[in-house]
Amino acid sequence: MAESLGAKGPSAQVSVVTLGKGGIDMAFTIMQSTDAHHLWQPVEEDPVSSDVTLAIDHGERHQSIDGFGASFTDSSAYLMSRLPEEQREQAMRRLFSPKDGIGLSMLRNPMGACDYSREFYTYDDMPQGRTDVSLRHFSIAHDEEAVIPLTALAMRLNPELKLMASPWSAPAWMKSSRRLATGRLLPRFYESYAQYFVRFIEAYRGNGIPVFAVTPQNEPLFEPRHYPSMRFSARSEARFVQRHLRPAFDDAGLRTRILGYDHNWDRPSYPLRLLKKADEAFDGIAWHWYGGEPQSQTVLAKRYPDKAVYFTEGSGGSWIPEFHPAFSNLMRRGIEILKNDSRCFILWNIALDEHNGPVVPGFGESTCRGLLRIGDGTSRVEYTLDYYGLAHFSAFIRPGAIRIGGKTDVPLCQLVCENPDGSTVVVMFNDSATPHHVSIVDEDRHGTVSCPAHSAVTVVLNK
Repeated sequence: MAESLGAKGPSAQVSVVTLGKGGIDMAFTIMQSTDAHHLWQPVEEDPVSSDVTLAIDHGERHQSIDGFGASFTDSSAYLMSRLPEEQREQAMRRLFSPKDGIGLSMLRNPMGACDYSREFYTYDDMPQGRTDVSLRHFSIAHDEEAVIPLTALAMRLNPELKLMASPWSAPAWMKSSRRLATGRLLPRFYESYAQYFVRFIEAYRGNGIPVFAVTPQNEPLFEPRHYPSMRFSARSEARFVQRHLRPAFDDAGLRTRILGYDHNWDRPSYPLRLLKKADEAFDGIAWHWYGGEPQSQTVLAKRYPDKAVYFTEGSGGSWIPEFHPAFSNLMRRGIEILKNDSRCFILWNIALDEHNGPVVPGFGESTCRGLLRIGDGTSRVEYTLDYYGLAHFSAFIRPGAIRIGGKTDVPLCQLVCENPDGSTVVVMFNDSATPHHVSIVDEDRHGTVSCPAHSAVTVVLNK
């Protein structure tokens, strides 16, 4: 569905994409259409009367937006790399190209194995009982098989793409448990672990891939026994970053950002303690959605306005199996995350197979869902609701956009951003059973857009 908003003066265009139950493929075909007659249609002279008014305020300005994306886990990269070349290229374009796809502009890749890996590994694994303090055996050879080629291709398709990286565990020889699952980083290896990050960033740079940001540890308060994990208290993380990681980056001339925490909204005391102890060492705080509410982001941002907010992981999955609740969760949370000061909205796996894997040995049954579902050993690619939901943001809100004000006279989940080219993007989600007709007022421009029941609508008003 696409329309043209009426305007006083030069005509203003609006691209409206409705992705509701049963209408996904058709809506995305419209998004990708190269036929202008399919993409733009004039609004009727006597449009339907509105029941909701959305007033846009360009004077109310908030955070800038770095982008939207997901993760090339080992599993995702493996599945993508096994596709026939033509299908792989097509899938990558539909993911990352701003022109031919949904324009994903951020990746958050694991540093070593995570739960969605085919095996346990880091970049410096040693036989039991041996250490490698000088990191003579450091190697990113594992990533050179699939993760690096796919990440490099994504950056060619979208030159604005930013890469973030997070470890699930330090090498086992650095830990109290002497294994990748569970345990704590031993203080005597803090300096080696800081250099481990430096080596990783320099190795990726050697492959033409700059690393925009890292977090010291994924989910530092979670210590599962069945996949790589490492307990990292706020006190220990603050000490590691302040005394070792930040100085190591400075000595190496690295401008890679360091984001603390990288865990759920329900424990804001952790990032608060980080910033109380080592404010100057952190560039921002990273958050996940598996507990608590997104307002935690704003509470901390108000206390530390110079520290950027990044939402780095949220996954859909079989715990919300039906289409409508799952799509509702994705759209509502995405809007809330950005309205609570986040510079990005990053989901989890780029791709998983029909069994929601592969996963590390001993993991058990997986319940997560990727943006793509790729049949293991086949060339069948299915684009999931997470892909289409994320498209409402990523295909229209460009890196460098600014979140601006938008107020409605009745409750409606909405987000307004101003792109670097001056266009304005409105993302709306109507989670009610009642359709709405929304009158959008943007300075001297106005028009009415339909927002069906249980649907998301993205509107672009060109300058």
